[in-house]
Amino acid sequence: MAESVGFYRALGFFETFGDSSSAFVTLESGSCFVNLWLVGEEEISPRWWGRVIFHVDDVDEFYKRAIAAGLSPTAEPKDAPWGERFFPISDPSGHDLSFAKRIRD
Repeated sequence: MAESVGFYRALGFFETFGDSSSAFVTLESGSCFVNLWLVGEEEISPRWWGRVIFHVDDVDEFYKRAIAAGLSPTAEPKDAPWGERFFPISDPSGHDLSFAKRIRD
């Protein structure tokens, strides 16, 4: 849990419930919230893939901030055919995140 909370702190989130030693913690940044819940392997039911997308004002600056914090995005920012500029990153538990901004409608 401590590693995951540290990851989200480095991205600008702060705890609103619990802390890095809790089994459940809520982190906030702007109008976005992330809930982390520490469970045992036997408690994890069907595994699935998903991605959480956070919209930011400046993707390139946010990318630089992640790098400066010692994080390792999985790719550099790029313009996508669906009209967003984004970069992907995974949290310490392997959850896929993207930080994006609409660049056209």
